[in-house]
Amino acid sequence: MLKKEQVEVLLNRAMKSEADFAEIFEEETHTQSMTQLDDNVENISASVRAGAGIRLYKGTSSVYGYTDEMDMEVLEGIVDDLRSAIGKKEEGKNVVLNELSRAENISPVEQDPFKTEDEKKLALLDRAIKTARGYDERIFKASASLSSIHQDVQIANSDGLFKADTRQRSRMAVQAYAREGDNVQSGYTAPGASKGLEYFEGDHSPEEMAKEAARIALVLLRAKSAPSGVMPVIIDNGFGGVIFHEACGHSLEATSVAKKLSVFSNRKGEKIASEKVSAWDDGTIPGEWGSQNMDDEGNPQQKRLLIDHGVLTQYMVDRLNGRRMNTPSSGSGRRESYKYEPTSRMSNTFIAPGTDKKEDMFKDISFGLYCRSMGGGSVNPNTGEFNFGVNEGYLIEDGKITDPVIGAMLIGSGAEILQNIDMVSDNLELAQGMCGSVSGSIPTNVGQPAIRVSSITVGGTANE
Repeated sequence: MLKKEQVEVLLNRAMKSEADFAEIFEEETHTQSMTQLDDNVENISASVRAGAGIRLYKGTSSVYGYTDEMDMEVLEGIVDDLRSAIGKKEEGKNVVLNELSRAENISPVEQDPFKTEDEKKLALLDRAIKTARGYDERIFKASASLSSIHQDVQIANSDGLFKADTRQRSRMAVQAYAREGDNVQSGYTAPGASKGLEYFEGDHSPEEMAKEAARIALVLLRAKSAPSGVMPVIIDNGFGGVIFHEACGHSLEATSVAKKLSVFSNRKGEKIASEKVSAWDDGTIPGEWGSQNMDDEGNPQQKRLLIDHGVLTQYMVDRLNGRRMNTPSSGSGRRESYKYEPTSRMSNTFIAPGTDKKEDMFKDISFGLYCRSMGGGSVNPNTGEFNFGVNEGYLIEDGKITDPVIGAMLIGSGAEILQNIDMVSDNLELAQGMCGSVSGSIPTNVGQPAIRVSSITVGGTANE
């Protein structure tokens, strides 16, 4: 990382321009990954990513440059290119940085994977493979992977901020394949956290992950084609929250709100959801996958109440879009790496627990769909219109869960689904994923308790 004196030289050079703000983001990231298929270790790899990104603001406009060469001559050349783009001046603000401070670590690591022998990490994969293959004779193949990341960042800006942070995450994935005749299906699970290898104990042990992946694969073997039509749908907890994340969460990010590209722009204080719905984006939860000690602009992470009993209360805001909205940053500036300029992004985003009981949700449904696990899909970020696949779904008939179904899609819009949620359970659970946007791919948690949507369009293949 650059020394304080070097960073001050670069910032003072940057401010000899028409810019009113300058920032330097430095990063050194180490990653490790390993993969096993059945008894064969297929891959063990390690990589290092290091570099710096520099940006200048002039009002609500910005220019950005980056490099993986940390030589002062190269960095000064990038600064000069940015000055030329925004307008050079002979004099500018004199920048004096605070002493370097380190963000308080809310997610300490007990078993550092970067200090653990490969044999011990491979043993985790082997345990998962053996458990999956031994779960049922129809499981004919299994794979497992383990990935770890250690990121050091240093952020300085022309307001005098000079902060450092360390982020570490670990994630394991298990996939089991089942076969019955010509029918082949697979089940998948991939929990992760801002923790070390200690995370893969108890509920997240290789054995528990393998059993869940195998269970899903076997359920799908006996699934029949999903029906289609408009019907009530119950979406279970955990990764069910991906619909709120994609169809609603992105529309509450200042990235789209500030440019009036969101269906929820200029609607703060309005009722946009059922009064059953409260939703949070909370980057301060210790050990969670989407948590950080500070955001990628050096601001403390926050717990943000987005929706309070149906009323829109807050957007997720980064520094630049905050200028456009005349709103302070909410600590939501995030980026994949130094190659990306930060923008407003989610962290751990979830619908808050309600007071309804999950078992009561089914009682008055004569015909509907129970989504135990959601998959991927597509969303129009401007309108919130979406279609999402259901990984594990079941029919609801006369108030009871009956046959598993395959091929179901949920089709609708974020604004519509928020209004149609008529029951919210108390069984909140979070699930891990990677979220892509203009500032790259970042780790985020989605989550919710089980919710009931009174009416939504289901696409299926049963009638084809």
